Amino acid sequence: MEFRNLLSFLRAAELGNFTQAAQELGYVQSAITTHIQQLEAEIGVPLFERIGRKNILTPYGQQLLTYANQ
Repeated sequence: MEFRNLLSFLRAAELGNFTQAAQELGYVQSAITTHIQQLEAEIGVPLFERIGRKNILTPYGQQLLTYANQ
Protein backbone atom coordinates (compact mmCIF):
# COMPACT_ATOMS: atom_id res chain seq x y z
CA MET A 1 0.00 0.00 0.00
CA GLU A 2 1.66 3.18 -1.18
CA PHE A 3 1.52 6.36 0.86
CA ARG A 4 0.56 8.53 -2.13
CA ASN A 5 -2.41 6.26 -2.81
CA LEU A 6 -3.59 6.61 0.78
CA LEU A 7 -3.10 10.37 0.66
CA SER A 8 -5.11 10.59 -2.55
CA PHE A 9 -7.80 8.41 -0.98
CA LEU A 10 -7.98 10.65 2.11
CA ARG A 11 -8.41 13.87 0.12
CA ALA A 12 -10.91 12.28 -2.26
CA ALA A 13 -12.88 10.91 0.68
CA GLU A 14 -12.90 14.28 2.46
CA LEU A 15 -13.91 16.22 -0.64
CA GLY A 16 -16.08 13.59 -2.32
CA ASN A 17 -14.61 14.67 -5.65
CA PHE A 18 -11.56 13.30 -7.46
CA THR A 19 -11.01 16.46 -9.52
CA GLN A 20 -10.87 18.71 -6.45
CA ALA A 21 -8.58 16.25 -4.68
CA ALA A 22 -6.28 16.26 -7.71
CA GLN A 23 -6.13 20.06 -7.75
CA GLU A 24 -5.26 20.24 -4.05
CA LEU A 25 -2.59 17.54 -4.32
CA GLY A 26 -1.06 18.80 -7.56
CA TYR A 27 -2.08 15.83 -9.69
CA VAL A 28 -4.28 15.45 -12.74
CA GLN A 29 -7.66 13.85 -12.12
CA SER A 30 -6.67 10.64 -13.89
CA ALA A 31 -3.79 10.15 -11.44
CA ILE A 32 -6.20 10.25 -8.48
CA THR A 33 -8.44 7.76 -10.25
CA THR A 34 -5.45 5.49 -10.82
CA HIS A 35 -4.37 5.76 -7.17
CA ILE A 36 -7.87 4.81 -6.01
CA GLN A 37 -8.07 1.93 -8.51
CA GLN A 38 -4.70 0.63 -7.29
CA LEU A 39 -5.95 0.65 -3.69
CA GLU A 40 -9.18 -1.07 -4.71
CA ALA A 41 -7.24 -3.73 -6.63
CA GLU A 42 -4.86 -4.28 -3.72
CA ILE A 43 -7.63 -4.54 -1.14
CA GLY A 44 -10.07 -6.31 -3.45
CA VAL A 45 -13.14 -4.21 -2.67
CA PRO A 46 -14.66 -1.00 -4.03
CA LEU A 47 -13.89 2.05 -1.88
CA PHE A 48 -16.17 4.55 -3.60
CA GLU A 49 -19.60 4.44 -5.12
CA ARG A 50 -19.39 6.73 -8.11
CA ILE A 51 -22.56 8.72 -8.74
CA GLY A 52 -21.97 11.24 -11.51
CA ARG A 53 -19.26 13.58 -10.30
CA LYS A 54 -19.87 12.72 -6.66
CA ASN A 55 -17.97 9.88 -5.01
CA ILE A 56 -19.48 8.38 -1.88
CA LEU A 57 -17.55 6.02 0.38
CA THR A 58 -18.69 2.42 0.54
CA PRO A 59 -18.68 0.69 3.94
CA TYR A 60 -15.23 -0.65 3.00
CA GLY A 61 -14.14 2.89 2.18
CA GLN A 62 -15.36 4.03 5.60
CA GLN A 63 -13.25 1.34 7.25
CA LEU A 64 -10.16 2.33 5.26
CA LEU A 65 -10.77 6.00 6.10
CA THR A 66 -10.69 5.16 9.81
CA TYR A 67 -7.49 3.16 9.34
CA ALA A 68 -5.81 5.80 7.14
CA ASN A 69 -6.58 8.60 9.61
CA GLN A 70 -4.69 6.71 12.31
